[in-house]
Order: sequence, then C-alpha cells, then structure tokens
Amino acid sequence: MLEAFRILEEDKGIKKEDIIEAVTESLRSAYRRRYGQADSASIEFNEKTGDFRVYTVREVVDEVFDSRLEISLKDALAISSAYELGDKIKFEEAPAEFGRVAAQSAKQTIMEKMRKQTRAITYNTYKEHENEIMSGTVERFDNRFIYVNLGTIEAQLSKQDQIPGEVFASHDRIEVFVYKVEDNPRGVNVFVSRSHPEMIKRLMEQEIPEVYDGTVEIMSVSREAGDRTKVAVRSHNPNVDAIGTIVGRGGANIKKITSKFHPAKYDAKSGRMIPTEENIDVIEWVADPAEYIYNAIAPAEVDQVIFHAEDNKRALVVVPDNKLSLAIGRRGQNVRLAAHLTGFRIDIKSASEFEAMEAANELGGFGQDYVAEDVPAEVDALSAEFEVEELANGTEVATEIELEESEAVATE
Repeated sequence: MLEAFRILEEDKGIKKEDIIEAVTESLRSAYRRRYGQADSASIEFNEKTGDFRVYTVREVVDEVFDSRLEISLKDALAISSAYELGDKIKFEEAPAEFGRVAAQSAKQTIMEKMRKQTRAITYNTYKEHENEIMSGTVERFDNRFIYVNLGTIEAQLSKQDQIPGEVFASHDRIEVFVYKVEDNPRGVNVFVSRSHPEMIKRLMEQEIPEVYDGTVEIMSVSREAGDRTKVAVRSHNPNVDAIGTIVGRGGANIKKITSKFHPAKYDAKSGRMIPTEENIDVIEWVADPAEYIYNAIAPAEVDQVIFHAEDNKRALVVVPDNKLSLAIGRRGQNVRLAAHLTGFRIDIKSASEFEAMEAANELGGFGQDYVAEDVPAEVDALSAEFEVEELANGTEVATEIELEESEAVATE
C-alpha cells in the first residue's frame, strides 16, 4: 500500500496525505452503504504497515435496540468484567465484509478524489504560466483547433489564434502564448495563441536583454498577425535609445522575433504558397498624446492632431493630401493599428478636406489643435518596417476612414 502511494505521488503529483484522506473517506462511505450509517465508524491508518482499520463504537446498555450502536451488558462483561453500563467499547470491523457493492463505491470515491486532485494540480500548474510563452508539440487537428501538447495537457489553438498562412504538421515543435486557463466540470482547458499581440512583447523580453531587465519598456503592442505590427517603446535610461535597442544592429533583434513565425500567402502567378514576413514598426512612446499619435501614424507625415472637445479619446489627424493613402494604409490597416496602439478613436482627413470642413464650419467638437511643427519634422528612420508574423485577434477599434478614397489613391 505504501509503495502504491509513493508511485501515485511521483507519477500523478498527488500527496500521500491526500490519498490517505481519499481512502479514509471511501471506507467511511462503504461502511455507510453497508450498514446505513457511519457516524459511529472511525478509520485509522497505520503509517508503518500501510494498513487501514475500521472501528465502530458501541455503548453498553441493558437492552439493545440497534446492534450497530449498542452492546448488552451481558455481552460486554463476556469481553471484560470491568465494563459497566454507559461505557463505550471499540470494535474493529472487517472491510472485506462490506460486500462487493461497497467495495465498488469505495473505488469510485477514491478515483473521484484522485481526479479532483489531478485536475487541481494541472490547473494550478498552467495558471502560473498564464500570459507567458510555452513550448509544445503539435498533436492533432480538427475543424476548430490545433491541439498542442504542453507536457501534461493538450492546449487548444483556435483558428482565430493562428497566424494566417501558417501551416503545421503533427509533431512540429512550436511556441505559443497562454492567454487563458479554465477549470470547469469537464476538466482543465488551456487556450493558447500565436496571433496575440502580447506574444510579441513576451518574445522581445526573451530575446532583448534591455527589455528583460526593464531598461526599455514595451508600452503597447498593436498587431495584425502575419502582416504588420506596431510596437510603442520607451527608455528608462537617457543613455539608451529605445528604438535602436529594439531594432538592433542591422535589424538583428527584430529578425530574432520574426524568425519565430512562418506565415505564407498564396501567389496567384506561381499558384503556390510563398513565405512572407510580418512587418514590425517600432515607434517611440511619449506622454503627450498628440505626439504619441503623430508617432503612431508613421510612416506618414502629420500636419495636425486635433482632439475632440467632449470625447477625450477621439482625435482628428490631418495629413498632407499626397500622404492620405499612406496614413490610412492598405484597407485602413495603418490607422487601425495606430488606433489600437494609442487607444484613441482616430479620424483621418487630408489637408484639403480639413480646410473645406473648417471653411464650412463643419469641424463639430474638434477645437484645440496640435500643430506638427511642435513634433519632430521626420519620423525616426529606425521605425522602418521589419518582417514578423501575427495578427490582432480581430479586436475592432472604431476609426472613421474613407477606404474608397484611399484605394483610389496610388499606394505610395
């Protein structure tokens, strides 16, 4: 018995004390099943021999009404002449006499206790890794998930958490971001992602020492996985350039991040899937929201950032006419990522549109402006795009942009 407990503790991670408690509870349940009550039963475990013993206590009475709880004075005196009325006598019961049904009940109780303990251990183990990156092996697929073996559990990688164009085979070793761990009646569920914006942040913490030690801080990440990501950073050391540190010499640090992903897109000309890379724009975070928005719209130039008089999370960004399509981006991607990054609802207007609205007094709540002369004339060249891969999890941010107009303008 003791050897069995040791094996369970080593293989299942269940403490011996918890197993003993489960067996004790099961024996009490079995006794109740056999005799209809269990209040008078006590179970003792011998630490040296590993044996369980079941005892019941009966009271010495003149007339017995319930033989499970009482014993006659005559029978008590036959055991020992020292017994008197009202004394309590302890009797050992034979568990084998509880019957097959009782034994099955005991087994079920033990198994249920073990399942609960195992589930609790699994939940606590993976809960500690929530919001972290873990390495696992692709096990199997179905219509909803890719199942990734993380060691003692299969995590679920849904379609929306996958990078478009990224394909895996069974037994592939991959890294995933654990974003939710649930404990429900059916068991523990671990949900992972490769498209989550936080995965970029965690990878930078792993690959860039200055991020890991806090010298450079990742303030915000906005991502459309497999295509483009914007990362806002700041330095806590005046002698350390945040953008240069993240990019690395010749883009070395960014390339370490992008090498973790392998998206591909269909090429109509060749008729096959070709490898692609996810672009990462690194911009400087600043406390001034106008300058922050200015930086986030990069690589497009900005003339003005105007905040709404009543809604302090809404901004109107005015750009040169010939930079409108660049500011908006393909299918609105650039302004959408900027909105995610900054937390502002951003409206993009060209200079001529803004002038026309101003002349017609149609600016509404947009009043105080922030002129581009107050910010650097050019966006730092180090915020140029480098390739990576992962999308933004489909989170929608309200942005008022004119896609038809942007698509009509030649991409710059």
